[in-house]
Amino acid sequence: MQRLQGKTILITGATSGLGEAMAHCFAGEGASIVAVGRNHARGETLIDALTARHSAIRAQFFPCDLTDAHAIGDLRKAITASGFAIDVLVNNAGIFKTYRLEEVTPEAYDLVFRTNVGSAIFMTQAFIDEVCQRGGNILNIASIGGLQSYIAGRSQYLYAPSKAALIEFSQLCAKNYAPDIRVNCLCPGPNDTPIYENKDFSRILPSIPMGRMGKPADVARAASFLISDDASYITGAVLTVDGGSSI
Repeated sequence: MQRLQGKTILITGATSGLGEAMAHCFAGEGASIVAVGRNHARGETLIDALTARHSAIRAQFFPCDLTDAHAIGDLRKAITASGFAIDVLVNNAGIFKTYRLEEVTPEAYDLVFRTNVGSAIFMTQAFIDEVCQRGGNILNIASIGGLQSYIAGRSQYLYAPSKAALIEFSQLCAKNYAPDIRVNCLCPGPNDTPIYENKDFSRILPSIPMGRMGKPADVARAASFLISDDASYITGAVLTVDGGSSI
């Protein structure tokens, strides 16, 4: 099923983990992919894999440090100059940095919030007019860590608040930019991605009712639904993809 045929989708944080999985999933549904990330080598590898597997779609990588709002302005110009018109913006870029309260520094605060919240705010600011003109939508990738009903861990004093802010930002945009566009938020739970250097998940598994870690493809399929026309009457949603972890 080609639910995204003819759409051009911009994905931040596209070179690994959830972003990479979404790029492949969306391309498989017929979308052209604008991939954004910091690692140029991984970006080019992703594009080679996408075009080899999906010869009918167009895909290009654009390097950008999304913690720099001025760089985002240059990114917008480069994407436009390359002939892309963005239908869907997926703000996926983020970092998983944990600190106990006594470990929090101004530098750590700045890094986490610039990456997890600021990148989404300034990417949305840069592309929302174009997405509105094309009747597209925006999807922000947050986390169950940002849910008010889900408080876990002793070291998420920056990560969880940053994801809570992203959820609130998503719903503000959903309300203020309707009916021109839809804006939704996806909240993955524990996921087997490169952010976990230690792959011993025995401590995490007991908290997941479904009994397994999530896979990037689980999130990618949910994202594909939310950005497709199948979800045409859904905006402001906060969808958990967590195997029941947040229950």
